[in-house]
Amino acid sequence: MPSRLVAYLDSIRSRDPAPHSRAEVLTYPGVWALAGHKVAHRLYKSRLFFLARCVNHMTRFLTAIDIHPGATIGRNFFIDHGFVVIGETAQIGDDVTIYQCVTLGGTSPDNGVAGKRHPTLLDGAIIGSGAQVLGPITVGRRARVGANAVVTRDVPEGAVMVGIPARATMVEGGAAPEPRFVPYGTPCSDMFDPQTQKVEMLRCELETMRRRLDTLLAEQDERRDRA
Repeated sequence: MPSRLVAYLDSIRSRDPAPHSRAEVLTYPGVWALAGHKVAHRLYKSRLFFLARCVNHMTRFLTAIDIHPGATIGRNFFIDHGFVVIGETAQIGDDVTIYQCVTLGGTSPDNGVAGKRHPTLLDGAIIGSGAQVLGPITVGRRARVGANAVVTRDVPEGAVMVGIPARATMVEGGAAPEPRFVPYGTPCSDMFDPQTQKVEMLRCELETMRRRLDTLLAEQDERRDRA
């Protein structure tokens, strides 16, 4: 087995404890979707657009993952499960993880950068299940987008985004020198139960509001002192 393929399969196993061997990882639809995209992308760059679309449609039929042939994807990209849509001008860096039912969607060209309608995900970003990342925005390195969040603005490096529209929580995903992988872009506590997701999100928003209130009160006190 080629060393580059081994490294790719091992990178997936480091993010997913379910497979018991590299061979098992080879059955993942995300792996096959990425393999099909590599072929389609080469055809697309050669301006063989119809053939690229044919490969794209066949791959989507087999994997339930739709990656436009024009999308640019870096190393060790992992789609866990499936039902993902990635648009034409999307750009994905190295070691990015996307979970099921995610859309990297576009906007009208006259609403964004000319020709760039889809998001850019920088190295190490994690997009949780059901999240929608829309428009020519940038998701920073090691940033995490929580489940079902809708992101329409740039995400800073290491930020954790939750909600509709998505807002940064008080947790900084990339603050540690060597941040560990966090499945599903978990928004708050380390021990996270999906059944308590709404409570966790509300707790995050409440804490953020408290911090903002403290900042405003501190600013008012400073103004009074100056007066």
